[in-house]
Amino acid sequence: MTRFWVCIAGAGFFLALLVLHSRFCASRLPPHLHLAFKISWRAEEILYRLDVDWPKYSEYFTGATFCVAVDSLNGLVYVGQRGDNIPKVLVFTEDGYFLRSWNYTVDTPHGIFAASTPQEKSVWITDVGSGFYGHTIKKYNSFGDLVQVLGTPGKKGTGLNPLQFDNPAELHVDDTGDIYIVDGDGGLNNRLIKLSQDFMILWLRGENGTGPAKFNIPHSVTVDSTGRVWVADRGNKRLQVFDKDTGDWLGEWKNCFSEEGPSAVRFTPDGKYVVVAQLNLSRLLILAAPPVGNIGDCSVVSTIQLADQVSPHLLEVSRETGAVYVAEIGAKQVQKYIPVNSWHMAELPDLLDFYHFTSGNDCTALLIGLTRFEHHTFHQQQIITDVFYATQ
Repeated sequence: MTRFWVCIAGAGFFLALLVLHSRFCASRLPPHLHLAFKISWRAEEILYRLDVDWPKYSEYFTGATFCVAVDSLNGLVYVGQRGDNIPKVLVFTEDGYFLRSWNYTVDTPHGIFAASTPQEKSVWITDVGSGFYGHTIKKYNSFGDLVQVLGTPGKKGTGLNPLQFDNPAELHVDDTGDIYIVDGDGGLNNRLIKLSQDFMILWLRGENGTGPAKFNIPHSVTVDSTGRVWVADRGNKRLQVFDKDTGDWLGEWKNCFSEEGPSAVRFTPDGKYVVVAQLNLSRLLILAAPPVGNIGDCSVVSTIQLADQVSPHLLEVSRETGAVYVAEIGAKQVQKYIPVNSWHMAELPDLLDFYHFTSGNDCTALLIGLTRFEHHTFHQQQIITDVFYATQ
């Protein structure tokens, strides 16, 4: 038992020296320790980490990846890509395994949304092509069979009866079946349209301009859990917010977008954060979500800086896992970022080091385990510590 406490004291002293040294003499640390403690010291600011194992094989990306959707109910990920003589839609599992691809009636995909129920797997695609299937919004089943077409195929326009689009950017299908569409990725229209589940227009907002409820390239749309519709008004460098029932304008966020406007907007499943992509800056912003009844000002909680010219175009957040999938048109790939507080036992091999120590009182194992312990989030550290003391 005496040896146990000697090892604990020695390990604690060792870690204290490393932390103090990394804090005040970081430039003198060996490179691997310098990096490790730099990350550990600022771990509270890191909300996501890259899942380097997704997808399992990246060679399926053969074109410019413009959009991504997640069917959390069935664990599927849909990717829309552009290019000649390639499949336009790729289907993966959330674990990264490729399932299938299809190309039927897809011209130039821009946005994609999965809206599945226990009875039906459905995928909606906004098509901005100039061919026969362009300027439409189309509903497919999971295998690519065309189910529904909104708009006038191959003909852009501003009409409402029949409904016409010009470069429809993205859509969101609510759990009620209502559809929210941002129409006007550089086309004739700059508007937000709400349709009922039987495709009747419930309300319409927007025209070209800079004032409230006016747009300059409305590029992405989502609905939060409190009934607010959020639009990435890319050209005006702001997010605009509307009441989903009435269409009333509720406010805007501009102060976070002085450098570049948002190209995509989504909420995390817990409603705590807003995830935004900035195309030309190759950056993701994690913003604090506003409380109910108050839009307030935009506040950046964390950022994910991607490599130059990666160009994140649109993104999606899994309702089940909270993972963020980013469609990168510059890098021609989709990357997956997972919350740092999501983990599995297989991702915590350090538990074995701790268990080995508790069984054999091995000081070396303890030092190794405690050094790796620094890399985990606070939540993971609590679990490791609980397991450690439970075995004493």
